[in-house]
Amino acid sequence: MEEDSIECVTTSSPERLYEAEVNHPPNHHHNHHNQSSKSRRKVSSPLISSANSVVELLECPVCASSMFPPIHQCHNGHTLCSACKTRVHNRCPTCRQELGEIRCLALEKVAESLELPCRYSSLGCSEISPYYSKLKHEAVCNFRPFNCPYAGYECSVVGDIPFLVSHLRDDHKVDMHTGSSFNHRYVKSNPLEVDNATWMLTVFHCFGHYFCLHFEAFQLGMAPVYMAFLRFMGDETEARKFSYSLEVGGYGRKLTWEGTPRSIRDSHRKVRDSHDGLIIQRRLALFFSGGDRKELKLRITGRIWKEQNLESGAIHI
Repeated sequence: MEEDSIECVTTSSPERLYEAEVNHPPNHHHNHHNQSSKSRRKVSSPLISSANSVVELLECPVCASSMFPPIHQCHNGHTLCSACKTRVHNRCPTCRQELGEIRCLALEKVAESLELPCRYSSLGCSEISPYYSKLKHEAVCNFRPFNCPYAGYECSVVGDIPFLVSHLRDDHKVDMHTGSSFNHRYVKSNPLEVDNATWMLTVFHCFGHYFCLHFEAFQLGMAPVYMAFLRFMGDETEARKFSYSLEVGGYGRKLTWEGTPRSIRDSHRKVRDSHDGLIIQRRLALFFSGGDRKELKLRITGRIWKEQNLESGAIHI
């Protein structure tokens, strides 16, 4: 099998409130944020101890997750979450007594009165949420770790942006380039491999941020196509401050694309399946490649720039 060939030319341009959470192993988290003491809410030690005790009571003994209404209990007062009630076949996991339909209303009320820090407080989040709103906040918290943007397979590594950049470079051997303009040449010499031509990604550093350029082949309905798109290594609000353009062509023809990079909060598959990028039909790609139209030789140029005037509205695809 012949190796894919990629040429690239770039140019430059311009204290937790409560220790309430289950301890997670720090295997793929990288913390480089320093939280000032001024942003922390001061709580006395007795309150911290009391809150810890209550939170431990709200931990399901089966799945170790926080319990939310309805919280069930057996006749001896042992509690568990509603999801695990079915999993244990209606038997108390502590005393093995049969579970009825008894709800622990007192514990539900106690939980309602709690206010807890975000689980990402050690990464810089100072949000204090009611117990029943905590999970909703954490699902969209700007301080939550990012998933690895590598597209070759489902990589389970998570972390902040500096950590992921190092991870992409060192573990996935991704090409790193500095500059806001680029010129890529994608080559697939073996005609039998044209339909499955996939190049994972290239990372660009410009304007103090990192961007991921993806290029790959996939099926759009019954038609094989190639697609190139850009993702921003950061949150969506920051991604909307930038725009990018892509161009591919040859023999007097060209295709152009201009858009806003998607945040890596959106998975690679989600962006691809929304067709939010430069899509090249296979026949046209082979035409651009010249020759006998069986060898893929595409040159994709592009640039990234920072928008000066931002609109308040956002378009979600």
